[in-house]
Amino acid sequence: MNFNLKEIITASMILFAVIDILGSIPIIISLRNKVGHIQSEKASIVAACLMTAFLFVGESILGLIGIDVNSFAVAGALVIFFLAIEMILGITLFRDDIPETASIVPIAFPLIAGAGTLTSILTLRAEYYVENIIVAIIVNIIFVYLVLKSSAKIERVLGKNGLSVIRKVFGVILLAIAVKLFATNLNQMFLH
Repeated sequence: MNFNLKEIITASMILFAVIDILGSIPIIISLRNKVGHIQSEKASIVAACLMTAFLFVGESILGLIGIDVNSFAVAGALVIFFLAIEMILGITLFRDDIPETASIVPIAFPLIAGAGTLTSILTLRAEYYVENIIVAIIVNIIFVYLVLKSSAKIERVLGKNGLSVIRKVFGVILLAIAVKLFATNLNQMFLH
């Protein structure tokens, strides 16, 4: 077992910033208002399963397509880069349709375990030990569950400005992470 606190913390922060559950509170609240109830437990468990499954079979899937992890990590770094730009500048570069019903589909996927999250998991896989990434996924899913359960309370406490500040701070962190991942994996691609 290669448990490493630094890797766990870094991976947790990356996933926290990419999942951006705090930034998704307005979407979660509008879904709750439309359909009345969100199944927090089910959404969290399904998202955790998706993320863990992708951690293990994502590389095999890439192998079938003929893409190596470093190439995917560079592509992932670019996705993370654009997510960070969205968060910092408050713009929308790619649009997800707001779903009709709040079940597993809109919340577990793509809100929690969306393309950015799955890309980040494989990108992390290129640099960190699997067990540290699993701990990071568990930490994030617990946090996601708590946020889903108390989204209305969080919105009242933080207000619009508080949510905006948190989003921008994580955007800057995400941008720095994207640059580092891009540089490291681009370097690895040319060494092979």
